[in-house]
Amino acid sequence: MKQTRSFALMRSPSMDAPQIPTSLLPKKLPPLIDFPTSPQLIFGEEIVHFSHPQHPLSQLNLRDQFCCMGCKENGAGLRFSCQQCDFQLHDFCALAPPGLKGHPFHTQHQLAFYSKPAKGGGGAKSTCDVCAKPSKGYAFRCCACSFLMHPCCAKLDSQVRFPCHASHTLSLLPANISASNGDAGNFVCGECKRKRAGRVYHCTACDYHLHAVCAKNMVNGLHANGHSPRDEKPGMLRGSGWHFASQVVGKIIGGLLEGIAEGLGEGLVQNIGKGKGTTTTRTI
Repeated sequence: MKQTRSFALMRSPSMDAPQIPTSLLPKKLPPLIDFPTSPQLIFGEEIVHFSHPQHPLSQLNLRDQFCCMGCKENGAGLRFSCQQCDFQLHDFCALAPPGLKGHPFHTQHQLAFYSKPAKGGGGAKSTCDVCAKPSKGYAFRCCACSFLMHPCCAKLDSQVRFPCHASHTLSLLPANISASNGDAGNFVCGECKRKRAGRVYHCTACDYHLHAVCAKNMVNGLHANGHSPRDEKPGMLRGSGWHFASQVVGKIIGGLLEGIAEGLGEGLVQNIGKGKGTTTTRTI
């Protein structure tokens, strides 16, 4: 059996209280932001994550869609998965740093990583300031103001280039310009073909628009692995285990039905054989 090395990513006070690491993001940001993670992983190694200390997590690359148990959002492709139960994390959620400084979406303040969702007024869940979707798990939050964003949204940059529009670079429009308030000129997103709330990317060369919520599907592996964001509702997926279990149950039920049908067919043939050569006469 192949031996694997493992190391622990322990929970620290920074998960609930802000503590910014000394490592900062590079001044010249790449098209997709790389979190300053430590230690660096070799592909295939195992980690013991603070959110799932009972079992180690293995780094895998699978095409199936899953729901991350950290941020509660869907993903595909790279993930950290438990081989003993149905627990999976996005790779960027599993390796998220304690904090970020100088992020292009919120340069004025430092952002701290929180493992528990923030509650808004009246007990309502807070929403991400990038994609405008609710935050139900891991998030980066500002201690000085109410800014919040998902770990996946934190992987985006102010200028990006994706396969859906590879000919030109897309620039993020200012926060006060979005599809919901109509300031962007009644545009339709080139990916989902509709309007929705949240930040928006814009191509000045051909007037192409892309929602940040659609852009994040280029980061979480859904687009690269052929999944539509409407395939499943968030929270309905629980990793590859549910798919395997459904297939097993389906085969069992199919086998039972096939056996019942086969038994009924044999009984019918026997009854027909017994009835040959006999005549029944009814008198009215």
